[in-house]
Amino acid sequence: MGADSKGFSYSHVSVHNTCKDCWVIINAKAYNVTSFLEDHPGGEEILLAAAGKDASEEFENAGHGSAARLMLDEFYVGEVDPSTNPTPAAMNVSPPRSEYDKDKPSEYVNKIFYLLVPLGIMTLAVGFWFHE
Repeated sequence: MGADSKGFSYSHVSVHNTCKDCWVIINAKAYNVTSFLEDHPGGEEILLAAAGKDASEEFENAGHGSAARLMLDEFYVGEVDPSTNPTPAAMNVSPPRSEYDKDKPSEYVNKIFYLLVPLGIMTLAVGFWFHE
């Protein structure tokens, strides 16, 4: 577990909102889930959508069992002072956005690439085959 006595404000947690530094707030506690992004059963997009925000409602609504709740201890970094929440609506989780991981090519681009490369090779092969 992290430092139990460490307290954070909502604004402090809100800056930890990238794939390289991902914190979430669940029930007034901050968790650094960066190392869990790739292992999250629902996909990293779920955690990235909640990065730097209060995801208490989403966590509870997802039906997490006791194992998930026990895992939280591993990522705990400290308490979050609820009085520092500037506007409750502003800290709620929003749907995933494309700007979370611009370093990573999208799956769509990969699929197009995997389609076009073989087609290009086949076109060249046919061209050479029928070239006189």
